[in-house]
Amino acid sequence: MALDVGDKRIGVAISDPLQLTAQGLLVLDNSPEVFAEIAGLCREYAVGKIVVGLPKNMNNTLGPRAQQTLKFSEQLADATGLPVVMEDERLTTVAANRAMLEADISRRKRRKAIDKMAAVLILQNYLARGEKND
Repeated sequence: MALDVGDKRIGVAISDPLQLTAQGLLVLDNSPEVFAEIAGLCREYAVGKIVVGLPKNMNNTLGPRAQQTLKFSEQLADATGLPVVMEDERLTTVAANRAMLEADISRRKRRKAIDKMAAVLILQNYLARGEKND
C-alpha cells in the first residue's frame, strides 16, 4: 500500500498480489480517525508494508512538510504494526496532474483524483525499483 499524505487528504494506492502494478484505491480525509481507517484497509487488503511519499525539497533536503510526514509515518507504524518505508515523491503530484490534463479530465475531477493518482505513482516507483514485500 502507498500513501500520498497531504494536510487535508491522503491518497491511497494498492498493488496487485504479484506486486507488479499499482491501482488507486481511494482518498481519505486527513483527520484523527485516519490511522484507524488505514489500519482497517491494511487488514482488508492483507497489506504487509506501507510506502509513504516523502516530500523532499528539490535540493534533497527535508523541509517542514517532510518532517510532518515523517511524524505521521511513525504514528502510522504504531497504529498498524506494519513496516513503513519512505519513498521520494518529488514531482509525483506534478506528474499526476500532467497525466490527467493529457487525458482531458476536468479540473473538478482532477482535484478529487490527484491525491489518489500521486499515491499510484509513489507505489509504482517503489515497485519498479524491485523493493517488494518479502
